[in-house]
Amino acid sequence: MKYVIMADGKGLRWGYYNNMPKHLIKINEETLLERTVRLIKVNDLSGKIIITSHDPRYEVAGAIRHEPKNNILEIDRFTQELIEDNTCFLYGDTYYSEKAMNKIFTAKTKDILFFGTKEKIIAIKIANAHLFKEHVDRVKALYLNRKIKNCIGWQVYQSFVHLPFDKKIIADKYILIDDETCDFNSPEELEDKMIFLENNTEIG
Repeated sequence: MKYVIMADGKGLRWGYYNNMPKHLIKINEETLLERTVRLIKVNDLSGKIIITSHDPRYEVAGAIRHEPKNNILEIDRFTQELIEDNTCFLYGDTYYSEKAMNKIFTAKTKDILFFGTKEKIIAIKIANAHLFKEHVDRVKALYLNRKIKNCIGWQVYQSFVHLPFDKKIIADKYILIDDETCDFNSPEELEDKMIFLENNTEIG
């Protein structure tokens, strides 16, 4: 299995708080990227790990940094040249619990499987790369033609399971992760969650 940790976002809502990119903030002396790489290795010793970023500071031992060829729209985070069968996309700015990672690793799919909360997708497991690319391209075309307002992972899920684009509904092909796994889009969100995370982070 190939694991792609998406970390090439612009981080506009984060605002370079404390002169630190969001992906490099530390919880119990471990950056979010280091934690994700570690948890992947715990679950899959033979897995290939790729971090997508143009920032050389995002080098992490045990992973390869890849600079995406195209990164204009948010949906471009699903780096086209890296989409292959048996690929799992993870988010570089997300704190993953060990329980959530275990669910991601053990779940099986013959096509595409999404993982997340009721509001946010945190991982996508792809067995059929052609099918995934088809829905990514469809969503991108709809967005560029102003048929839909957003162009992110959630719209790919809606396209895949034939749901309306105007509301968030969880249906088939979605595994709900309802634990301490979370992301932070602003310094305020991080401050709200930091005490909890520091007290609930297991360091291997």
